[in-house]
Amino acid sequence: MSIVANIKEIEKETSTKGVTLVAVSKTKPIEMLMEVYNAGFKRFGENYVQELTEKYESMPKDIEWHFIGHLQSNKVKYIAPFVSLIHSVDSFKLLQEINKQAAKNNRVIDCLLQIYIAEEDTKSGMTEEECLEILQSETLKNLANIRIVGLMGMSTFTDDENQVRKEFRKLKTFHSSLLSSHPYLKTISMGMSGDYAIAIEEGSTMIRVGSKIFGNRSYPT
Repeated sequence: MSIVANIKEIEKETSTKGVTLVAVSKTKPIEMLMEVYNAGFKRFGENYVQELTEKYESMPKDIEWHFIGHLQSNKVKYIAPFVSLIHSVDSFKLLQEINKQAAKNNRVIDCLLQIYIAEEDTKSGMTEEECLEILQSETLKNLANIRIVGLMGMSTFTDDENQVRKEFRKLKTFHSSLLSSHPYLKTISMGMSGDYAIAIEEGSTMIRVGSKIFGNRSYPT
C-alpha cells in the first residue's frame, strides 16, 4: 500500500473512536511528507529539533507540528515560534523554559507532561508524584505562555502485550484520577506503530505512528 493509503487506513480506524493521529515523520524526506500533505493530512511529529526546524522552513505553514522526542532546554528557542504541541515535557525546568520562549514569540504553547510508565531505562519521563507536584504548584499559575493539555507515556519495547497493556492502563488510571481536579487535561498520548491498537483499547486519545505509515526508518550512515 502507498503511504497515503496507509494513513487513510489508520485514520479510518481512529476517527470513529475520537483518536487523533500524529504521523511521525522523523528521518523521512520532505517529498514523502509532501505526498501525505497533498492528500490532505497536515499533522506531523518529529523527534529532532534541527530536523523539525528544517522541515518547518521548507514546507507549507498550515502544518501542525508536534515535537515528540526528548527536548533539551537550550533547544526550545528554535521550535517555540511555530510548534503546536510538545509531547515530551519531563521536568518543571523544561516547562519554565518553554514558557519563557513562548512569551518571546507572543504565543501560548500546548504541552503534555511525559509520565514514566515503562520498565526500561531508555525511556524518560516524570513520576506520578512529580506530575502532581507540578500541577499543584503555585508557580505554575504564573506560566501564562504554556498550557498543559494532557499526559504522554511510552510503553516498554517488548512483544509481551500484557505488559504493554498494563503500562497503558496505569497511565490511563492516573489520567482519570486527575480529571476531576484538572478537567483541562483532555489528551492522553500513548501508542505507536507497534502498540497503538492496544493503546486505543486502553483509552488513548492521541497516537504517534511512523513506520506503519512511512515504512521502516532510514538512518543516515
